[in-house]
This record gives sequence, C-alpha cells and structure tokens, in this order.
Amino acid sequence: MRKTLLKASVLCLMLSGFISRASLFAQSDPTGKKPITSTYAITNATVFAKPGSEGSKATILIKDGVIKGVGSNLSLPVEAKVIAGDSLFIYPGFIDGASQAGITKPEDPKRPDNFDSSKPSDEIAGITPWRSAVDQFSIDGSQVDAMRQAGFTLIQIVPEGGMIAGKSALVILGDDKSTNVIKENTSLSSNLNGARGMYPGTTVGVMAKFRDVYKNTELTKNRTATFASNTGVVRPEITPTYQAMMDVISGQVPVLFEVGNDLEVRRALSLKNELGFQLILTGLEEYENVIDLLKSSGTKVLIQLAVPDDKAIKAKEGEDESEEVKALKARVKASYDKAIAQAGKLEAAGVPFAFTTIGAKPNDLMKSLKTMIEAGLSEEAALAALTTNAADILGVSKFAGSIESGKMANLVLATGPIFEEDSQIKHVVVDGKIFEYETKAKKKKEGAEGSGGAIAGTWDYTSETPAGSSGGKITIAKDGSSYSGTITYDDPAGSGAATSDLEDISYEGSSLTFSFGVSAGGMNLKVDVSAEVSGNTMDGSMIIGEFGSFPISGTLNPTLIANK
Repeated sequence: MRKTLLKASVLCLMLSGFISRASLFAQSDPTGKKPITSTYAITNATVFAKPGSEGSKATILIKDGVIKGVGSNLSLPVEAKVIAGDSLFIYPGFIDGASQAGITKPEDPKRPDNFDSSKPSDEIAGITPWRSAVDQFSIDGSQVDAMRQAGFTLIQIVPEGGMIAGKSALVILGDDKSTNVIKENTSLSSNLNGARGMYPGTTVGVMAKFRDVYKNTELTKNRTATFASNTGVVRPEITPTYQAMMDVISGQVPVLFEVGNDLEVRRALSLKNELGFQLILTGLEEYENVIDLLKSSGTKVLIQLAVPDDKAIKAKEGEDESEEVKALKARVKASYDKAIAQAGKLEAAGVPFAFTTIGAKPNDLMKSLKTMIEAGLSEEAALAALTTNAADILGVSKFAGSIESGKMANLVLATGPIFEEDSQIKHVVVDGKIFEYETKAKKKKEGAEGSGGAIAGTWDYTSETPAGSSGGKITIAKDGSSYSGTITYDDPAGSGAATSDLEDISYEGSSLTFSFGVSAGGMNLKVDVSAEVSGNTMDGSMIIGEFGSFPISGTLNPTLIANK
C-alpha cells in the first residue's frame, strides 16, 4: 500500500510539472538514432591509465565497446570518429561497490489473517535471499543519469529489502537498449536491521536468525547429498530460502554485510568467523576504532562516499552565545573532523577500500571525496577506491578499473585534473557509448559569503517536465549570517499553488543549496536543491529521494527584495 501511494504521489508531481526528466544531462545522441559507427578515437588527451600513474598525452582507440589501443602513435582505422581530446583529462570509469541507483523496492507482502508475530514467514520477516536486484533495476531512472554524470560506469546494484534482502548484481550504466547486466548473483545482501513488530526485531535476534538460516541451509545441503546417493532416506525439505543460500555456504558468493559503526563491524566479523562465509563489509560510517581489526582480518571494505553535514560548524558565532553553546559547537567540529579523516587513516593503515554510494546524493559525491582528500586521504588512494580497488573487491579487474588494451571502454573525460576545484566531467564513456554533459565556467569561492551574486529576494523559477514547463517563486531573506525562505509550486492535488518553507539554506562561492518538503498523495517527499548562481540567474538540479535529479532554473526579480 505504501509503495502504491508513493508511486501515485510521484505521478501527481510529474503531471503537475513539478519534476522532470533530467534534461540537463544532454546525452551524445538526443535524437535516439543509432550511431553510425562504434569506433572512436579520442586523440591527444592527458591519460591517467591507473592510480599512481603520471598523466601522459595519448590517443585511445575504442571499437565495439572495447579499448583497442592506448598510445601516441596509433594507426587509426578510416571508420573511426575522431574526438579531439587536447584539453581533456581521461581516467578509468568509476566503479560503485554497492549502489541502489535505479532500484525500486518491491511491495511488502500482505500479512495473513492468522499472522503470528513470533513466527512470521521468511518473506514477511525480510528474509528473501531468492530476490534479485536485477528484477528491481531500471536503466531509465534519473538516478542512473545522475550517477553516470558523476563518472560512475559500473556498479554493483543491491536489492531493497530486509535483513537478507537478496542477490546483488553487476551492471554497467550504458545504453538503455541493452540489458547492461555483467553478472547476476555477485553477493548476498544482508544487514542487522530487525523486522518491525515481529521476530527478529532486535540486532541480537537478527544475528540469531541469520545463524539459524545459515546452519539449516548447511543441513539441507548435506541431507540433499545423502538423499541423492542412498535409498531409504527421508527426503529433505528444500525451501526457497535454503535453495538461495546454497551459493553462500558453498563459498561461491560473499555476503555483502551492511554495517554502520565499529560495534556492527565486530558483530558481522563474529558471524563470519563462526560460520565461515566470505565477507564484504559495506556502508561503513564510523570505523576509526576498528581499523586495526579490519587490517588484521583482511576483510574487504566499502566505506560511505559521504561526509557529515558541516553547516553547523560553519555557522558564525553570535555575540550572545553561551559557553555551553560554544562547547557544543567545538564537540560537533571535533566529531566532524574525526569523521572526514577516517578514510586517510584507513589508507595509512594499508587497508585497501572502495566506496558505496547508498545514502549519498549523486551531486555531492565528488564534493565528499574532495573533503576526505583535504582531511588526509591521498589523491592516489581516492582514485584507487573509485577504480582499481573497487575492481579487485568485485572481482572485475580483468576487464575494468584501468585504461588498457582489451578492457571495457569505460572512461571519464574531465576538463581538468579530476580532483581540482573547477574540474568538470564533460564526457563519460560506458561500454563504448559516449555520453556528453554540459560544462560551465565556475567562479572561485571568495570567502564564506557567496560571490555569485546576492540571493536575497524573490526568484521566478521553472522546471521542464514531460507535461511542459511549470514553476513558481522562491523567496529568500537574509537575517544576519543566516537565510530563511519559502517556495511555491503547483499543488499535486490540483488545488492551485502550494507553499513550503526552505530548510538548510547555504550559499558559498556561487553555490546555493536548500531543501524543502512536498506533500502529495498522503506522502511527504523531501526535495534537495543545488544550483550555481551567476548574477541574477541560477541553474541547477533538485533531487527527490530515490527518484533522482531533475533540472531547475531561476531568475531573480530585483524589484522584490527580501532582506530583513
């Protein structure tokens, strides 16, 4: 029922013109026509073949989705379409170790009339190892567009679900006319989240249930072998759960275990040590206290490609702030500094790691990575986490993770060195298909206050949708060092205009960000807006939960000033 309402809400929003397809993401073939050639030569670009390598001028020859050559004196076939790369910097396509881009959660099963919360069925309790992320994935989702624009070309998709959600898979973010599936059943997705209002509802209960499922699968496997080779033996009971768990207990696929902090890391490791399954830890957010344990255990690690919100620590001190408030801000800053320095400490300890983007906004991924670099992570380690380390962890180094002849043509083409402040991604090549993105000249930051122009006032904004153009007004007022405001939009219920308060307004350099809520079809949706301000105009995108990123633009009305 919840999923039905959510779909209805999104449909209402789309029909009202509030959200749109990502038209900012201008792809290389807007007409949808089949390209006349599958052979490309990107000439005289600065190529970084792998982390740690120095950039060198080279040409990359691509044919049928495969890199055919990398060098300065390549002989190019006559059918090759030449792309001048003189001002471009090329990197291996980024790899996401665990992603839910393009994933839609299946509807929750209906509880029977005689439901017993102490003995729920596996499916109702969130134990669904037979489910596949491929069945929940769509390449058409705007989240996929946003991830690709951020440089990601290959991702391990993770199914939505409960404590044992199902089978992950490897997909490329390529042509929507292809299945894009590289490999199904790459890992079993699991976590320590209990079921609501039923067993197992606690972390201890989840661990006990996982142990029970694992052990019963082992027994079923042994009994099946005995039944197949002997007569007079009772037939074993084979359930969908036990059947789907067979690859895990036989060591053919690892368990991708989501853990957020050091305690959850220890619990997942204890299950692994007791039961003997292969393990990849994902979603690590607070892990400094277990870095030595991660190193000694040799566990494969995917950390969150996200950093905590820093708005609170950047707020200016007020003259009337109490010592208690100042002390609280100091503790918040210390906690923030500790969080962003963890990746650098993981590198220093010699623990190879990659990233998961689950829970992060595509538009913020590079910003988060640059923050980690400023806090001590080397650029080489950052690039390795996006490429070679991720390929090693996922077992795809044979065809991905670096720029070499014979590997898949997955590339990121940027306007400058990838971690430089003003560098932007201009092209992304996925499986030989070239996607092109708009780049804009960015102004450098000039202190905490925005340099892109004043933002206080009333903005007329528009958003292009499948139903046409629609919009409203954004009103922003400045009060000291902070901002407040409202936004109007077409009410999804069809009753005229609706208004919502703006939250978390931030304006630094030329970058404006804020969020607000939309009520539609009985659901509350959070919208995050990120835009670049230039004079009296802004252009950017808005992210709506799992539905991805959509374009928004606006013009400041100078006659309607909202300063306090």
